[in-house]
Amino acid sequence: MLTGQQKEKIIGDFKAHVGDTGSAGVQIALLTKRIDELSEHLKIHRKDHASRRGLLKMVGTRSALLKYINKNDTKLYREIISRLGLRK
Repeated sequence: MLTGQQKEKIIGDFKAHVGDTGSAGVQIALLTKRIDELSEHLKIHRKDHASRRGLLKMVGTRSALLKYINKNDTKLYREIISRLGLRK
């Protein structure tokens, strides 16, 4: 679970301008952190199918946001991918 301080740090790292809390880049960064944490949870609790479903929904949402950014701003897309360590 993300704490308030962790969330504020991620928002601060990925915000596009002052006061930005919901741009696509911020959303992708927050989803990536939640996906990583949930993946660790599922390594321990293999039969937690409800959490697995939530994980798949988050991955789909992140994928859609990445497609949106790639379509509109390829430079930002490459920056986000490299900073988050996605798409090797």
